[in-house]
Amino acid sequence: MTCTALPLKAFAACGIELEYMIVDRDTLAVQPIADSLLRDADGRQLAEVARGELAWSNELVLHVVELKNVRPSASLDALVPRFQAEIGRIDAELARHNARLMPTAMHPWMDPAHETRVWPHDNAAIYRSFDRIFDCRQHGWANLQSMHVNLPFGDDGEFARLHAAVRVLLPLLPAIAASSPVAEGQRRRELDFRMESYRFHPMRVPALMGSVIPDNAASRAEYEATVLAPMYRDIAPLDIEGVMQHEWLNARAAIPRFDRSALEIRVIDVQECPQADLAIAAATTAVTQALYENRWSPLDAQQAIDTTTLAAILLDTIRDADRAVIADPAYLALFGVRGGGCEARELWRHLIDACADHPLLTPATRPVLDTILAHGPLARRILAALGEPFDRARLAVVYRQLCDCLAAGRLFTGCER
Repeated sequence: MTCTALPLKAFAACGIELEYMIVDRDTLAVQPIADSLLRDADGRQLAEVARGELAWSNELVLHVVELKNVRPSASLDALVPRFQAEIGRIDAELARHNARLMPTAMHPWMDPAHETRVWPHDNAAIYRSFDRIFDCRQHGWANLQSMHVNLPFGDDGEFARLHAAVRVLLPLLPAIAASSPVAEGQRRRELDFRMESYRFHPMRVPALMGSVIPDNAASRAEYEATVLAPMYRDIAPLDIEGVMQHEWLNARAAIPRFDRSALEIRVIDVQECPQADLAIAAATTAVTQALYENRWSPLDAQQAIDTTTLAAILLDTIRDADRAVIADPAYLALFGVRGGGCEARELWRHLIDACADHPLLTPATRPVLDTILAHGPLARRILAALGEPFDRARLAVVYRQLCDCLAAGRLFTGCER
């Protein structure tokens, strides 16, 4: 997201980034042609194309394009038609190459070892370095599309409270956002296989990822000393081009972007259309704000919860999504839930109902969330549509339907057979 002149106060607005695959219109194979989209009127290569309030930009690999709002927006509902219009414009451009956009967090049969093409243009040294150090021809680098939600903070105090709240919520996000149950043509054990792949991708330098869930940090100075400095130190011997000493190197599930005074949430799979993405962003923001305002638990309790506990719950929701059983009493107490455990979907119902008066949970948003809670996250609906067993032909049918949902801006029900 582009920096504003002065830091915004917490929850004043939100920045959204959506990543989509470019695929062949007939075969649905990935097409490494994002650079054909990112050009100015004279045909010069760009890394980002300004589109009024939105922008298109490159990612690590050439078959992915990102859409984002250039300035944080106070209304997520207003972003839905804007993102949808840009998807239409991109699809029109791609049609000239017999290509289109595909949603969901992973391509269902991409072979990253043979199909990965790293971005070779602006900032190519950074992408070369990632590839040389980590080998980007893996699912955790080359085959993953997410939504990033950027929440601002105005000062150190707001950062500490926001970081604590987001850290607590992170393990629950795959329960409503998982959209990657298939890879290499096979059903995976995890409904959120993107996150399962992602959590291992920078293991040559473990400091980049930590425990996926970030440890508590009470200030920018503490974060820089305990997270960023060790990360920069550990990557330095491998960073022969000297281009990696930046906070975007941090690969945790949520990272502070001090350069723009925002906390970036990275654990959310991209959905079938912006309407679904923005509904999940609204629920994420509303519950984060309730935690931030100590609706169910005080700041010290949120900061005290052990990272190991949060990471274990995240692994459960990566695997089982909405049906993961949340049983830790200390964790449930942070959301005002007492007594025995519950499934993640039940906890989400409690949270969304408790935040029903939040301005982002609008009449347009609630039906989408109700669909997710009633029928499961997109990953579960994809599996319902595929049936058992399924083959490559059935995969192509269902993922073509998902492409159609993205183009039309409609939800995928899982009943398409």
